[in-house]
Amino acid sequence: MGVEIERKFLVLSDDWKPLVVESVSCKQGYVPVFGKRVIRVRLIGDRGFLTLKGPRQGIIRDEFEYEIPFDEAEQLLDTFCDLGPIEKTRHHLDFGGLDWEIDEFKGANEGLVLAEVELESEEQEIVLPPWVGKDVSKEERFFNACLAKNPIQDWSPKKQNGSTEVDPR
Repeated sequence: MGVEIERKFLVLSDDWKPLVVESVSCKQGYVPVFGKRVIRVRLIGDRGFLTLKGPRQGIIRDEFEYEIPFDEAEQLLDTFCDLGPIEKTRHHLDFGGLDWEIDEFKGANEGLVLAEVELESEEQEIVLPPWVGKDVSKEERFFNACLAKNPIQDWSPKKQNGSTEVDPR
């Protein structure tokens, strides 16, 4: 069985950028389901994926991800995903011996930057980078499926000159 154990943080600064080893465009949508389960269709670069996620228990959830043909993923996004899409650039980097992913959101979530790290266990200790702020691992509004339904442009506490920012404290 696939399991995802992930912590997610708001990003405070651009100090992570020199550490990036790879960046890729990402577009994803969600097939409507009932309850706390998620079916995600994702395009990453030139690859397509279908992911099924179970309900969360803290920062742990069942996760099954399958690579599918790119053109089929595009068709699924267009015909089955009513919400979103979520568009972002995903940056990969290493910090403290762990692989971190930094997502810079676009569109209705422009201005939001999140850092994610997958762990071996819920109790695993990690060294937090100086560029991360608040731990939002358990805040549903920061889950991508929730951002598709309710983007930050609709709830952000700070709006200036038409741009939306999320206060990382």
